[in-house]
Amino acid sequence: MTAQVDRTAGTAGTAEAAGAAGAAEAAGAGRAARAPGTVRRRVLVGAAALLMLTGGATIAHGAADGTDGAPAPDGGGHAAHSTGTGVSTGTGTGTGAGEAGPVGGASRSGGFYMRADGVFSPPGSFVPSDALTYDTALVPAAARIEITQYADRTSHRVGTRLRGLVPNRAYGMHVHTSPCAADPASAGPHYQHRASATADPVNEVWLDFRTDRNGNGEAEARHEWGFRDGGARSVIVHDAQGGAGKRVACFTVPFSS
Repeated sequence: MTAQVDRTAGTAGTAEAAGAAGAAEAAGAGRAARAPGTVRRRVLVGAAALLMLTGGATIAHGAADGTDGAPAPDGGGHAAHSTGTGVSTGTGTGTGAGEAGPVGGASRSGGFYMRADGVFSPPGSFVPSDALTYDTALVPAAARIEITQYADRTSHRVGTRLRGLVPNRAYGMHVHTSPCAADPASAGPHYQHRASATADPVNEVWLDFRTDRNGNGEAEARHEWGFRDGGARSVIVHDAQGGAGKRVACFTVPFSS
């Protein structure tokens, strides 16, 4: 059946019908907006955004060769103590708005890959974090850190990428033996492959770096040895490069042996 409009009736009836149709459509849209499913979706999206902004954590697993969503480690390498600048904004969850849990797994080639990232916050913050800043002038709250570990049959590499620090500044960083806590000393001493009275980048993992003009930095250390089981638990950021310096930040990392 085809509907026809009587043009002799004038435009008033047409306008009235159009108005009624528009009102009905608006009412339908209003009911759809108030539908329970839509409200639930909006609540979930809002909660997720709040969780990300406050440093919430998620956990995922992947393979070292890039399957299951985990990026493969960079094929290049550096000396046992080397530095660089610039943080890639396209790798890992460490560049997002929130703090993500560790990613790791064994590859088909027998290697192991782990990535952990965090958002720095002062000790005692409302939302706990594995990344603590003890000096917000040097490591501001909301600065980011990413640690990667890769081991295969011939080498062991630990890398770091940071964002949001003081621009054009040198920092020191080492792997330490204990987890972070409110007291900077809680992270213990440097991890050492062999017990030694001296600190050096051959027997320890040094990740000294210098930030670029945007406050971003990176470094990687490579050794022929790996960590003892449970012996490496964190990284400490220092205010100076070398074997010592004030502890300005700490990140608890699930290093693997």
